[in-house]
Amino acid sequence: MALNQNRYPEPNAASLPNSAFPIFAPHKSLILSPFASVSELFEAFNRLKVLVIGDVMLDAYLWGKVDRISPEAPVPIVAVQKKESRLGGAANVAINVRSLGAAPILCSVVGNDRNGEELLRLMRELGMDTAGMVLSNDRVTTVKTRVIGNNHQLLRVDEEILQDLNARESQELRGKIESLLDSARPDVVVFEDYDKGVLTPSLIAAVVEACKSRNIPTAVDPKKKNFEAYSGVSLFKPNLAELKSGLKTDIDKTDSEGLHRLTTPFRTAHGIQTLLVTLSESGVFYGNNEKHGIIPAHIRNISDVSGAGDTVISVASLCLALGLSTPTLAALSNLAGGLVCEKVGVVPVDKQQLLHEAAHLQL
Repeated sequence: MALNQNRYPEPNAASLPNSAFPIFAPHKSLILSPFASVSELFEAFNRLKVLVIGDVMLDAYLWGKVDRISPEAPVPIVAVQKKESRLGGAANVAINVRSLGAAPILCSVVGNDRNGEELLRLMRELGMDTAGMVLSNDRVTTVKTRVIGNNHQLLRVDEEILQDLNARESQELRGKIESLLDSARPDVVVFEDYDKGVLTPSLIAAVVEACKSRNIPTAVDPKKKNFEAYSGVSLFKPNLAELKSGLKTDIDKTDSEGLHRLTTPFRTAHGIQTLLVTLSESGVFYGNNEKHGIIPAHIRNISDVSGAGDTVISVASLCLALGLSTPTLAALSNLAGGLVCEKVGVVPVDKQQLLHEAAHLQL
């Protein structure tokens, strides 16, 4: 099927910033200024506060054994042996931020229901503040339940409301966010968008403006619905599929020159400082007015890509808060995303493992 014509036409080479189109060499030492070493940089993570805004959810699991087929329909019968609930969505970004040593502050809306109570309980269990959470009588808490039999996922059942927040919910959430911007004084704000209705264009615009007035950098992990709504943010991090969908175009994922030509008009039109595009097994592309390039992925034994994007935006946001160079930000984020792909399931990045590999690779 033919793709729609790109809304942001490619510029001529002469109109682009003066730069070559490099493939970034991962073995070269990166600029860590103002930090003397990777260890010192990772120590600085411990002093940061991160405000995470977006769609939170519960990831529920039913594990069991299958040894017969139902007589009622041609489906397996799962004898449940274990149940578990985990924090998901934007809450997983908060967990990654916490695992890196920083202090996450989560802002979202959940249903005033049993699942919402469970989600808040899990937050408290991890030592997370719930002051930024709004309980709604008009929404249900998003839950994704996975049924796993004999170690194979057989079914997923989703409970959710996809409509945007109503005026009352949006106003209450905005009030909590603006209050926390002043009281908690976060070092960076992360928008984690799963297209579940918590992040609306009006809320996004208001928060971005509030952050600008307080000199707080903003980072975004976007989805399709609000792709065009994040004007003025510091860092915009889609994956390649989201980029293609948002710009209504197609491109070779390993083509640095093509990615630069494609994304520069979009980035400029929306006043976005830096673009970071995850390219799966091909690494990450980064681009701003000064530099751009592709950092290849490191060789990994991939077990599960679930949650890798959450890890990438978490590391990138901390690097952004510390004012690191864009290549350094991209390289560390790329490394962290690869590490979690070696683990089964949605797991946060291991700070010590990331530190060890970053030091070993002389990043």
